[in-house]
Amino acid sequence: MVTARASERLVRMVFTTRDGGVSEAPYGSFNLGDHVGDDPAAVAANRGRLAEILGLDGERFMFMEQLHTPTVTEVTADMVGSGPVPATDALVTTLRDVPLVVLTADCVPLLLADQDARVIAAVHAGRIGARNGIVRRAVQRMVELGANPAAIHAVMGAAASGENYEVPADMAADVESRLPGAKTRTKQGTAGLDIRAGIARQLEGLGVGAVDIDPRCTIASENLFSYRREGTTGRQAGVIWMPS
Repeated sequence: MVTARASERLVRMVFTTRDGGVSEAPYGSFNLGDHVGDDPAAVAANRGRLAEILGLDGERFMFMEQLHTPTVTEVTADMVGSGPVPATDALVTTLRDVPLVVLTADCVPLLLADQDARVIAAVHAGRIGARNGIVRRAVQRMVELGANPAAIHAVMGAAASGENYEVPADMAADVESRLPGAKTRTKQGTAGLDIRAGIARQLEGLGVGAVDIDPRCTIASENLFSYRREGTTGRQAGVIWMPS
């Protein structure tokens, strides 16, 4: 269920897989998305199980209404427990014990942390959002809250890989014009996109000090949800928080 965990002194990061939950096909089994048609009771049970495993208060998890926007929202104390943040694709906070959650099924889940400044972010970086600057905006907002780009640790979870993410040639060219480094060729030799490669180059250009990338491809890995492979499917999560 929890397949990757990057633990630092003041920050915790976790990525989940599709295994270990109660949802039935086609959402089997650890679906954490409540917007994909799954039984709400199953999603609630899965979210409760995640909170229990991590030893966190499930009421303090902050989800987003992800709409492929370039909008970044700071999570403040009055927002905690009030439900998903509407119409945003990145969350930033300085609060302790407030897990920020990004849900994906091919898009890039990006977690960012400056543990010295105690500023963290969770970013939903799909093709549209990454093209339109969601990553840059998230880093800028972290800096406004006291982060130093050189001290930021960025971690990208599993996502659609360049060798499997086939798109029309004009789309690849358009994304490349806004996110250099993203255009590639698939294993079939057709036009493709490697969004994580483009984001990594962008983060480097922004002065981010450390970037780690989970190499797994959601399209190719059957223990991960993939919208491109399955159509109707669930969502895995990237979670970041600062323990008190």
